[in-house]
Amino acid sequence: MTRRRTPRNSVIRLTTGNAARTLNHPFTRREPVLALDFGATSVLVTTSGPVTVEDLKFARQLAREAHRFARSMERSFYGLPDGHGVAA
Repeated sequence: MTRRRTPRNSVIRLTTGNAARTLNHPFTRREPVLALDFGATSVLVTTSGPVTVEDLKFARQLAREAHRFARSMERSFYGLPDGHGVAA
């Protein structure tokens, strides 16, 4: 990840559980929307207009970091800090 240029003003912590889920909405006539639902709270990730190269770069970065997050969760769940035995 790149270094932040501005300091954080605040942090919102959304934890997973039974009500947490993710949904991709690939609309045909408008920009796609990724919904992150945490019970009564939803976070929608989309663009402010037609998809740009920067939007695509962000989406790929998001996917890469989500994959790393999943791998970290697997290692933590299975108690494997070095990742051996965790599916790729």
